[in-house]
Amino acid sequence: MPGPGSLFADVTPLRESVEFRWLWAGQSLSSIGSMMTMVAVAIQTYDLTGSSVAVGAISLASLLPTLVLGLFGGSIADAVDRRRLVLLTGSGLMAVSLVFALQALLDWRQVWLLYLLTAIASALSAIDTPARRTFIPRVLPLERLPAAAALSQLSFQVAIIAAPVLAGVLIATAGLEAAYGLDALTFVAVLVSVRRLPPMPPEGGGSGVGLRSVVEGLKYAANHKLIGMIFLIDLNATVLAMPTALFPALAATHFGGGPRTVGYLFAAIGVGGLIAAVLSGPLGRLRHQGRAMLISVAIWGAGIGAVGLTRSIWLAVVFLAIAGAADIVTTVFRATILQTKTPDELRGRLNSLDFIIGLGGPNLGNVRAGAVAGLFGPVTSIIAGGAACVLGIMLLTANRPFRRYDAKADDTKADAGAG
Repeated sequence: MPGPGSLFADVTPLRESVEFRWLWAGQSLSSIGSMMTMVAVAIQTYDLTGSSVAVGAISLASLLPTLVLGLFGGSIADAVDRRRLVLLTGSGLMAVSLVFALQALLDWRQVWLLYLLTAIASALSAIDTPARRTFIPRVLPLERLPAAAALSQLSFQVAIIAAPVLAGVLIATAGLEAAYGLDALTFVAVLVSVRRLPPMPPEGGGSGVGLRSVVEGLKYAANHKLIGMIFLIDLNATVLAMPTALFPALAATHFGGGPRTVGYLFAAIGVGGLIAAVLSGPLGRLRHQGRAMLISVAIWGAGIGAVGLTRSIWLAVVFLAIAGAADIVTTVFRATILQTKTPDELRGRLNSLDFIIGLGGPNLGNVRAGAVAGLFGPVTSIIAGGAACVLGIMLLTANRPFRRYDAKADDTKADAGAG
């Protein structure tokens, strides 16, 4: 079985911690179920309206509650027993999935209800996700967090690839209600995994819920020499070089293909990410995690920009797969630095900020990409976006403390200070 010295994903956290094993299994199943629901909602909305605009509005229904409630979700997570909070929000999310299944089974054919259920699920997730992310540093030693982050990315990449296929088969053979119902069933695994945990109140007694608590978390992120940088690096990658809004236009005008070509472009990033997650064993041994993030985002930007420089769809797929692999490295070390450098009493608020940036950055990036493409064409947009990302990383590299950050030396100093 792969371990800490292997090329393959380090499964030591799964071997050593039964709590992590249950959490990982529950979240892996839930990711597949949630993505199946995303596919099902898009299909049902298009079937009811015949409008791509209506399908696009699903993203708006999801994004707005997240932006409004996201930071306050983290404030709540830092004020109460997080285990109890996730049991409540997880039960709510399961109930939403059951209503999705019921409306499909009874053929209610109400688009507004799809938007409303999507918004409710997003609001619950804005509270659930920051609280859930605080569990891993409490059940694992800090040196296992890179491996845990890589395992989480492995299951996420599998879900990205498997869920759309599974949803399509289920919807075609058993109907929309089957996809929604299976999503609801996956929450049983989540709730069982969380119920096995001991109470998880914030260390230090917790903070109050409200604007002051939110501002405290924002100040901590802005003033910390590492955490502020990981958010800037992530925004640099997503806002400047997010390419997916360009794929349909590139497939039609640059590569001379159709829907199948669009599928290849979308799948390439996921396949590259999956390969990197499978071969993530060495990531746990990298000491210079800041430098690794800077290099991986530069590779992401270069890979995205290179897509516009070739007319070969297969070479473009290779470039996107390289970009997807680099993105896994960035994600693993962003999660590792965030969890190891955030005090437990602030983890809810910092994880909520990470959640918002992780959701909002790609959406803003696709808006930017589409706007530039409207003015100058999709090829110029993707090349300029990739180049801007690389240039941004060159500027961020000037941050010496982040560039020279040595996780091993930092842990050694912490141990010496504790002694």
